[in-house]
Amino acid sequence: MKPLQDLARQLLEAGDVKVVIGYQDGRRGVQPAFITDPAQAERLIFDHRCVHNLATYVSPRRGHVKRLGRAAVMLKGCDARAVAGLLRESQISRDDVVLIGVRCGGVHDTPDVSGPLTAETVAPRCHGCTVREPSLPDHLVGELPPAPPVGRDLDADVARLMAMPAAERLAFWTRELDKCVRCYACRQVCPLCVCERCIVDKTQPRWIEPSAHARGNLAWHLTRAQHLAGRCSGCSECERACPEGIPVHLFNHFLAGVVRDAFDHVVSDDPEVPAPVGAFRKDDAEEFIV
Repeated sequence: MKPLQDLARQLLEAGDVKVVIGYQDGRRGVQPAFITDPAQAERLIFDHRCVHNLATYVSPRRGHVKRLGRAAVMLKGCDARAVAGLLRESQISRDDVVLIGVRCGGVHDTPDVSGPLTAETVAPRCHGCTVREPSLPDHLVGELPPAPPVGRDLDADVARLMAMPAAERLAFWTRELDKCVRCYACRQVCPLCVCERCIVDKTQPRWIEPSAHARGNLAWHLTRAQHLAGRCSGCSECERACPEGIPVHLFNHFLAGVVRDAFDHVVSDDPEVPAPVGAFRKDDAEEFIV
């Protein structure tokens, strides 16, 4: 994508940024790239394999990236929602980063799949996407491709789970969460897991048992999902990063629906739109108060 490469080269040569965070070809498919030399800007690409949410690298928990200097970061629409969340919560300043938006026609579920998108390979996040042309970035590159094919529908997945009897639904999650090895890949890949010290790492008091067993696993995943309610950008990176294939993003997607119905709030790429957590409205529902 020559316009992208030219823009990255100009930003680095002008000294506007010290590093451009984007995508490049690797030995196992596409991988994140950290370009500090203008001559290396030609390595940058963008296509259906560019699945990673690069907003993770401007999260304040990534101090080793911040030490490289002011960054420009490539963003798909779903990634822009994550950056908007970081701005909304004052985790980063608008002056900290230069945002390069890319018009997106959908991405594969994993970065090592090549070829055209199909219903079998398209990422769940792409179903019904409304931010294929993000409005937050400082620069926008590429032509808007056709809409991605219809693939996995997360709303349908949640509806099927909620239609199960409670005991059957509990059995489903018990089987799934029994696979969890507590590697915390879901936390590490999430751009909005920003706590300097995660609740699961606290020992005085110990809120969540650290062992990989049913009780501790359930407490961990439910707590993390609650912390992301009204904040999750919907990128599904947590689920993609899970080495056990646990559909952890279903927790986030379900709670996004709860927040939408209760507070008429949908996460957007506009940092000026307040999230329900941390904002007060006189017309907030109070059915839960007894």
